[in-house]
Amino acid sequence: MASYDSKDLIVLEGLDAVRMRPGMYIGTTGVKGLHHLLWEIIDNAIDEVANGYGNKVEVTLHKDGTASVLDNGRGIPVSPHPKLKVSGVEVVFTQLHAGGKFGDNNYKYSGGLHGVGASVTNALSRYLEVTVFKDGKKYFARFESVEKNGKIHSGMPVVKLKEVGNTTLKGTYVRFLPDDRVFRDITFDYDTVYERLKETAFLNKGIHIELTDERTNKHETLCYEGGIRDYVTSLTMDKKPLFVPPIYIENEIEDTYVTLAMQYVDSYTENIFSYVNNIPTPEGGTHEVGFKTALTKVLNDFIKKHTKDNAKDKKDKEIAFIGDDFREGLVAVLSIKMKSVQFEGQTKTKLGNVEARARVEAVCSQGLTEFFASKKNENIGNIIIEKAKSAARVRQAAKRAKDLARSKNIETSMLIGKLANCTSKNADINEIFIVEGDSAGGTAKQGRDRYFQAILPLRGKPLNSEKKRIDQVLANEEIRTIIGAIGTGIGEDFKLENLKYNKIIILSDADQDGMHIRCILLTFFFRYMRPLITNGNIYVGMPPLYKVSTKDKEWYCYTDEELNDITAKLKNYTLQRYKGLGEMSAEQLWTTTMDPSKRSLIRVTLEDAVIADKEITMWMGDDVGPRKDYINKNANFNKIDNFKKNDSDKEDK
Repeated sequence: MASYDSKDLIVLEGLDAVRMRPGMYIGTTGVKGLHHLLWEIIDNAIDEVANGYGNKVEVTLHKDGTASVLDNGRGIPVSPHPKLKVSGVEVVFTQLHAGGKFGDNNYKYSGGLHGVGASVTNALSRYLEVTVFKDGKKYFARFESVEKNGKIHSGMPVVKLKEVGNTTLKGTYVRFLPDDRVFRDITFDYDTVYERLKETAFLNKGIHIELTDERTNKHETLCYEGGIRDYVTSLTMDKKPLFVPPIYIENEIEDTYVTLAMQYVDSYTENIFSYVNNIPTPEGGTHEVGFKTALTKVLNDFIKKHTKDNAKDKKDKEIAFIGDDFREGLVAVLSIKMKSVQFEGQTKTKLGNVEARARVEAVCSQGLTEFFASKKNENIGNIIIEKAKSAARVRQAAKRAKDLARSKNIETSMLIGKLANCTSKNADINEIFIVEGDSAGGTAKQGRDRYFQAILPLRGKPLNSEKKRIDQVLANEEIRTIIGAIGTGIGEDFKLENLKYNKIIILSDADQDGMHIRCILLTFFFRYMRPLITNGNIYVGMPPLYKVSTKDKEWYCYTDEELNDITAKLKNYTLQRYKGLGEMSAEQLWTTTMDPSKRSLIRVTLEDAVIADKEITMWMGDDVGPRKDYINKNANFNKIDNFKKNDSDKEDK
């Protein structure tokens, strides 16, 4: 047995801990983590201007792969730190849990609260340069992740902060190159950055944000004087608003500043987008609970006040409304700013402050009560209540369908001969493949590892839940079967702890029908079982497109590029194009698509709920116009025509 002594304990100094375990600080070393480096620097700049110390932020994506952020705030402190005896700039970029946001004097509200943002970006960059414009002087420092004796030392100050000239400017300029030894790809995506900055501009009315991409010469200036009112108008642009303009509320209570903009549209789902100190909270939290409680209370009071004693209203009085009824078709943006924010984890996806609930509820209750008390807004209240009545009636009809889906006898009868369950009872290792068609389902059942892999074949195309009411969605046998198999329930009944499978894998053919089924299922999960996405339980299986064979060897190709690379090296070979999963043998499907040691899976994540909502509305909704406009604007029909001309086997392609 190997000895284990104090000498075996490793102490990671400085920023080395960040490089050793980057996932702890930025979530992932994939595309999302890469952009998180930029968000940390942007958030620091926004904190300056949002607290009144400036009014402009400039973000640039440079040709050399670097990204830079310039603000016209106060500038990072340059004087020596009294304890550490190095410049404030060096403290901010080399010390974890160091910064000006732990006290109450420098920032009233702040998104960067852990004091690790700037230092983490430095730790995971090849190099990072800082220029500070302060008190008429210009200062410069440079940090690098240096490799010595086979070990990388992260974020080392290779150029100590020094005065380099005079200036009339004020603020901070940070430019960094992500480290390709950490990230698989260090290319910043323009659209991702643009959407984040657009969102930030909405949340900070009047602030000017400029984005420049030197790689493509793109440039955007973002400024919204209406703030989140403009945001909600933008979110409902492709929907059908029931009234205009959006309802808007703002107030401050106990050092918590609350703003709310809300609109109702002609749809069956709710979309609440919440933020704390400009940071998105896609998993919600106490502030969302406070808003929902206030909305339910105020609308119930409105009903009591405006319901008249006649036969029709007596029937309506029998409806027992719940919160979900009042939120059908709701599009709302809730943004709060407060001190001492408690997020769940460094990636900040859910607010935990208990006091936020009461404060948001108080502001929203007062604001909504005053809004609906006005005679000119009474009609808007009636529109919302009529929408809620319709939702309540549908909910009551849907309850019977839900009870049907939850009923053990019905569930069992539906799943017999359909779901091939696994023998393991350990949900942490279990996985279920939702497979297109009985033929592919039969192959998957033969090829699987029955201990931890379950197979659920779809006998027909599931309903597009974007176009239907909840009762219609639950009337679809395929949807009910999926709900019964997964075990969590849906909507307000959803309980993640009842999940039977850690991985839910959509496995469809690599053709148009297969892609459509994939989109339909993802739409359903997003609208009715979204925690499965935010928790990372939804995956897409990647079956191969081709099989290349010679006398003594075979290759599976998942893209046309892989096929070209392999066939370019061969002279005599046989090529098989898989049109569907059912064309594979059980052994082939296991080897290429189901074996955990060899397969490729795409995990479905939710980087931006706003963008996801808009995309699903556009592609899966009733309105054809936005889809047509997108295709006309973005499709390269000349490329398609050229591809067909050069393709001798058009049908297979």
